[in-house]
Amino acid sequence: MSETLEDCRKRLLFRSWHRGTREIDLLFGSFADRHVPSFDADQLAAYDRLLAEEDPDLWDWVVGGVEPRPGHDPAIIALLRQFRFKEASA
Repeated sequence: MSETLEDCRKRLLFRSWHRGTREIDLLFGSFADRHVPSFDADQLAAYDRLLAEEDPDLWDWVVGGVEPRPGHDPAIIALLRQFRFKEASA
């Protein structure tokens, strides 16, 4: 049975918030909340491939400015690098 786009979005949102490293949880979770609902099927697949990577590599690619391994969508990496977490004020 094939996964629907909505189910894929839910899975990616969950995986983004439950990475295992708090810094990555905050960065990728808040990024996913903002962008995953509007991603098309190709963007969802690219983001899914990115989430398969280890947290230290993701951190280096997004925050450290290290170039990711070939095969990752440069547009998704650029979105992550431009994204800034903004905590809602009470």
